[in-house]
Amino acid sequence: MSALVHVVEADAASQAEIGYLLQTCGYQTKAWSSADEILRKIPDGGREGCIVIDMQARDAAAPDLFDRLSRAGSSLPVIFLAGHGDVRAGVRAIQAGAEDFFTKPVEREEFIGAIDRAIARHRLANERESWLRAAMMRVQRLTRREREVFERVVRGRMNKQIAFELGTTERTIKAHRQKVMEKLQVRSVVELVSCAERLGQFRPPLDVA
Repeated sequence: MSALVHVVEADAASQAEIGYLLQTCGYQTKAWSSADEILRKIPDGGREGCIVIDMQARDAAAPDLFDRLSRAGSSLPVIFLAGHGDVRAGVRAIQAGAEDFFTKPVEREEFIGAIDRAIARHRLANERESWLRAAMMRVQRLTRREREVFERVVRGRMNKQIAFELGTTERTIKAHRQKVMEKLQVRSVVELVSCAERLGQFRPPLDVA
Protein backbone atom coordinates (compact mmCIF):
# COMPACT_ATOMS: atom_id res chain seq x y z
CA MET A 1 0.00 0.00 0.00
CA SER A 2 1.45 3.36 -1.02
CA ALA A 3 1.84 6.18 1.48
CA LEU A 4 -1.05 8.57 1.98
CA VAL A 5 -0.53 12.33 1.82
CA HIS A 6 -3.25 14.47 3.39
CA VAL A 7 -3.65 17.82 1.62
CA VAL A 8 -5.32 20.63 3.55
CA GLU A 9 -6.12 23.24 0.92
CA ALA A 10 -9.19 25.45 0.65
CA ASP A 11 -8.61 26.42 -2.99
CA ALA A 12 -9.96 23.66 -5.24
CA ALA A 13 -7.55 24.41 -8.10
CA SER A 14 -4.48 24.33 -5.85
CA GLN A 15 -5.76 21.22 -4.16
CA ALA A 16 -6.14 19.47 -7.51
CA GLU A 17 -2.70 20.61 -8.67
CA ILE A 18 -0.93 19.38 -5.56
CA GLY A 19 -2.92 16.15 -5.58
CA TYR A 20 -2.02 15.46 -9.20
CA LEU A 21 1.68 16.09 -8.55
CA LEU A 22 1.69 13.69 -5.62
CA GLN A 23 -0.28 11.01 -7.44
CA THR A 24 2.08 11.08 -10.44
CA CYS A 25 4.89 10.35 -7.97
CA GLY A 26 3.09 7.27 -6.66
CA TYR A 27 1.40 8.66 -3.56
CA GLN A 28 -2.23 8.37 -2.63
CA THR A 29 -3.86 11.60 -1.51
CA LYS A 30 -6.80 12.69 0.60
CA ALA A 31 -8.16 16.21 0.34
CA TRP A 32 -9.32 18.33 3.29
CA SER A 33 -10.82 21.77 2.84
CA SER A 34 -9.86 23.22 6.24
CA ALA A 35 -7.84 22.66 9.38
CA ASP A 36 -11.01 22.15 11.39
CA GLU A 37 -12.06 19.35 9.06
CA ILE A 38 -8.88 17.35 9.51
CA LEU A 39 -8.89 18.01 13.26
CA ARG A 40 -12.37 16.51 13.53
CA LYS A 41 -11.11 13.26 12.05
CA ILE A 42 -7.42 12.84 12.80
CA PRO A 43 -5.81 10.54 10.19
CA ASP A 44 -4.59 7.13 11.29
CA GLY A 45 -0.90 7.49 12.11
CA GLY A 46 -0.41 3.76 11.66
CA ARG A 47 -0.36 4.20 7.89
CA GLU A 48 2.72 5.77 6.36
CA GLY A 49 2.09 9.32 5.31
CA CYS A 50 2.28 13.02 6.08
CA ILE A 51 0.14 16.17 6.05
CA VAL A 52 0.56 19.08 3.63
CA ILE A 53 -1.15 22.25 4.84
CA ASP A 54 -1.63 25.55 3.03
CA MET A 55 -1.39 28.18 5.75
CA GLN A 56 -3.78 30.33 3.74
CA ALA A 57 -6.48 27.76 4.37
CA ARG A 58 -9.02 28.62 7.03
CA ASP A 59 -7.84 28.00 10.63
CA ALA A 60 -4.40 26.90 9.43
CA ALA A 61 -2.03 29.20 11.35
CA ALA A 62 1.18 27.17 11.63
CA PRO A 63 2.08 27.16 15.35
CA ASP A 64 -1.49 26.83 16.53
CA LEU A 65 -2.46 24.11 14.07
CA PHE A 66 0.66 22.04 14.63
CA ASP A 67 0.06 22.17 18.37
CA ARG A 68 -3.61 21.25 17.93
CA LEU A 69 -2.71 18.27 15.72
CA SER A 70 -0.16 17.05 18.27
CA ARG A 71 -2.60 17.40 21.16
CA ALA A 72 -5.20 15.50 19.16
CA GLY A 73 -2.78 12.58 18.81
CA SER A 74 -1.48 12.99 15.27
CA SER A 75 2.01 11.58 14.71
CA LEU A 76 2.13 12.49 11.02
CA PRO A 77 4.90 14.87 9.88
CA VAL A 78 3.58 18.21 8.62
CA ILE A 79 4.73 20.28 5.64
CA PHE A 80 3.39 23.82 5.40
CA LEU A 81 2.78 25.85 2.25
CA ALA A 82 2.34 29.62 1.97
CA GLY A 83 2.19 32.39 -0.61
CA HIS A 84 5.25 34.22 -1.93
CA GLY A 85 6.98 36.60 0.42
CA ASP A 86 5.57 35.10 3.60
CA VAL A 87 8.98 34.34 5.09
CA ARG A 88 7.80 34.96 8.62
CA ALA A 89 5.13 32.34 8.19
CA GLY A 90 7.79 29.87 7.11
CA VAL A 91 9.93 30.63 10.15
CA ARG A 92 6.92 30.22 12.44
CA ALA A 93 6.09 26.89 10.77
CA ILE A 94 9.57 25.48 11.32
CA GLN A 95 9.64 26.78 14.89
CA ALA A 96 6.29 25.12 15.49
CA GLY A 97 7.79 21.76 14.52
CA ALA A 98 6.98 21.49 10.83
CA GLU A 99 8.92 19.01 8.73
CA ASP A 100 9.45 21.64 6.03
CA PHE A 101 8.04 24.80 4.48
CA PHE A 102 7.51 25.88 0.85
CA THR A 103 6.13 28.89 -0.96
CA LYS A 104 3.67 28.32 -3.78
CA PRO A 105 4.00 27.38 -6.52
CA VAL A 106 6.24 24.62 -5.20
CA GLU A 107 9.38 23.45 -6.98
CA ARG A 108 8.56 19.86 -7.92
CA GLU A 109 11.81 18.07 -7.04
CA GLU A 110 12.36 19.87 -3.74
CA PHE A 111 8.75 19.39 -2.70
CA ILE A 112 8.68 15.68 -3.54
CA GLY A 113 12.04 15.26 -1.81
CA ALA A 114 10.56 16.76 1.35
CA ILE A 115 7.55 14.45 1.07
CA ASP A 116 9.86 11.44 0.68
CA ARG A 117 11.88 12.46 3.76
CA ALA A 118 8.78 13.09 5.86
CA ILE A 119 7.32 9.70 5.00
CA ALA A 120 10.63 7.93 5.59
CA ARG A 121 10.85 9.53 9.03
CA HIS A 122 7.27 8.53 9.79
CA ARG A 123 8.00 4.96 8.66
CA LEU A 124 10.98 4.73 11.02
CA ALA A 125 8.92 6.15 13.89
CA ASN A 126 6.18 3.58 13.26
CA GLU A 127 8.72 0.75 13.10
CA ARG A 128 10.24 1.86 16.39
CA GLU A 129 6.82 2.11 18.01
CA SER A 130 5.91 -1.35 16.73
CA TRP A 131 9.17 -2.79 18.08
CA LEU A 132 8.59 -1.15 21.47
CA ARG A 133 5.09 -2.59 21.75
CA ALA A 134 6.29 -6.08 20.83
CA ALA A 135 9.27 -5.85 23.19
CA MET A 136 7.09 -4.67 26.06
CA MET A 137 4.75 -7.61 25.53
CA ARG A 138 7.73 -9.98 25.70
CA VAL A 139 9.07 -8.30 28.85
CA GLN A 140 5.67 -8.61 30.51
CA ARG A 141 5.88 -12.39 30.05
CA LEU A 142 8.94 -12.56 32.30
CA THR A 143 8.40 -13.86 35.81
CA ARG A 144 9.34 -11.65 38.75
CA ARG A 145 12.62 -13.51 39.28
CA GLU A 146 13.45 -13.37 35.57
CA ARG A 147 12.91 -9.61 35.63
CA GLU A 148 15.22 -9.29 38.61
CA VAL A 149 17.88 -11.21 36.71
CA PHE A 150 17.24 -9.19 33.54
CA GLU A 151 17.69 -5.89 35.39
CA ARG A 152 20.96 -7.01 36.92
CA VAL A 153 22.44 -8.55 33.77
CA VAL A 154 21.93 -5.34 31.76
CA ARG A 155 23.57 -3.39 34.59
CA GLY A 156 26.70 -5.48 34.14
CA ARG A 157 26.36 -7.87 37.09
CA MET A 158 28.08 -11.25 36.79
CA ASN A 159 26.16 -14.45 37.47
CA LYS A 160 27.99 -14.93 40.78
CA GLN A 161 27.08 -11.39 41.91
CA ILE A 162 23.43 -11.84 40.93
CA ALA A 163 23.26 -15.16 42.77
CA PHE A 164 24.63 -13.52 45.92
CA GLU A 165 22.22 -10.56 45.69
CA LEU A 166 19.20 -12.78 45.13
CA GLY A 167 20.22 -15.46 47.60
CA THR A 168 20.38 -18.36 45.19
CA THR A 169 22.92 -20.41 43.24
CA GLU A 170 24.90 -19.40 40.18
CA ARG A 171 23.45 -22.39 38.33
CA THR A 172 19.91 -21.13 38.98
CA ILE A 173 20.86 -17.66 37.74
CA LYS A 174 22.26 -19.14 34.54
CA ALA A 175 18.96 -20.94 33.96
CA HIS A 176 16.95 -17.75 34.56
CA ARG A 177 19.28 -15.79 32.30
CA GLN A 178 18.78 -18.29 29.49
CA LYS A 179 15.01 -18.06 29.92
CA VAL A 180 15.17 -14.26 29.78
CA MET A 181 17.10 -14.36 26.52
CA GLU A 182 14.70 -16.89 25.02
CA LYS A 183 11.62 -14.87 25.97
CA LEU A 184 13.09 -11.58 24.75
CA GLN A 185 14.30 -13.26 21.55
CA VAL A 186 17.93 -12.19 21.87
CA ARG A 187 21.04 -14.27 21.31
CA SER A 188 23.67 -12.50 23.37
CA VAL A 189 24.17 -10.22 26.36
CA VAL A 190 25.03 -7.41 23.94
CA GLU A 191 21.60 -7.79 22.31
CA LEU A 192 20.00 -7.98 25.74
CA VAL A 193 21.62 -4.69 26.79
CA SER A 194 20.62 -3.10 23.48
CA CYS A 195 17.03 -4.24 24.06
CA ALA A 196 17.00 -2.66 27.53
CA GLU A 197 18.47 0.60 26.20
CA ARG A 198 15.88 0.82 23.44
CA LEU A 199 13.09 0.22 25.92
CA GLY A 200 14.36 3.17 27.96
CA GLN A 201 11.58 4.54 30.16
CA PHE A 202 9.40 1.58 29.18
CA ARG A 203 11.50 -0.78 31.26
CA PRO A 204 9.21 -2.57 33.73
CA PRO A 205 9.52 -2.08 37.50
CA LEU A 206 11.12 -4.93 39.41
CA ASP A 207 8.15 -5.44 41.69
CA VAL A 208 5.69 -6.36 38.93
CA ALA A 209 4.67 -10.02 39.14
